[in-house]
Amino acid sequence: MPDETATPIDRRVIPSVATESHWQAGDGADIRRIDWQSGGEGPARGSILFMPGRGDHYEKYLETLDQWARDGWRVTASDWRGQGISGRLGKDGLTGHIDDFGTWTADLAVLWSKWIKETPGPHVLVGHSMGGHLVLRALIEKRVSPDAAVLSAPMLGLVGMPAPLWLLGPTSKLLAGFGDARRPAWKTSEKPGALPEDRGALLTHDVDRYEDELWWRNARPDVAMGPASWGWVAAAIRSMQVIEEKGAMEGVQTPVMLFGTTNDQLVAWSAIERAANRLPNAELVPFGKEAHHEILREVDEVRGRAMSAIADFLDRKAPQRA
Repeated sequence: MPDETATPIDRRVIPSVATESHWQAGDGADIRRIDWQSGGEGPARGSILFMPGRGDHYEKYLETLDQWARDGWRVTASDWRGQGISGRLGKDGLTGHIDDFGTWTADLAVLWSKWIKETPGPHVLVGHSMGGHLVLRALIEKRVSPDAAVLSAPMLGLVGMPAPLWLLGPTSKLLAGFGDARRPAWKTSEKPGALPEDRGALLTHDVDRYEDELWWRNARPDVAMGPASWGWVAAAIRSMQVIEEKGAMEGVQTPVMLFGTTNDQLVAWSAIERAANRLPNAELVPFGKEAHHEILREVDEVRGRAMSAIADFLDRKAPQRA
């Protein structure tokens, strides 16, 4: 279980026990990662690979990654291609673009194959938001084979989608085709790179943890990302269709824990709940009005409940090897 008495880390400093480096994707793309050796006594509890959400960077999750390391896990987190400090694929330095989410699951497969050879088992794969979507798709495609997986507010549907996926798919493709698919799908500010004033209220009730992200955007400007592209929107909808296909989730045998909040204004709770019902070995941990989208960056009481639930799940489904 998590050590509730441990001294919290400085969330604005890369811990001295962590190492930043890069790994190469199948086409040679250079992608950033960060690693912790396990911080506990004796052999490692196992290994956790964490994949963040759209527009995210691993600096936002240092507190959680370090806590897992202190609990004895060997921990790794990575950018996605085109995010964090791993380049950009859009029309400019801020727009988040991808032609096909399959590019990302292929990258994850390469990282996974390298990582499991470098680290002790059991091996756990954790994804937040878009990262949770991609982890689930990679499980469906059998590109990864973790002992257990954890999906934090996975992006399996979007709040306010105006039509069913079967209609949105061709519509979004058509919209992406009107001009450069790399162009931003929405506008956030007259000042490039500026964040909407109400953005924090969508992500977390914890003002200090939200401001950590703003601090990192100033300290490492290259991590900053703005809107998604129209190409990303079309690719996201196509990928949701892949996940929703008949029999797709039912074929995943990996134990999966999903958690999210009915209060989420970004990803659809109904889609998370539906996935939990379809996955054969799933457990669902619901939150309500006490939580916004980034539960792992929420106030201590909410975040602590999530971390304890993850620890309990992994103790049961990915026990430490003798």
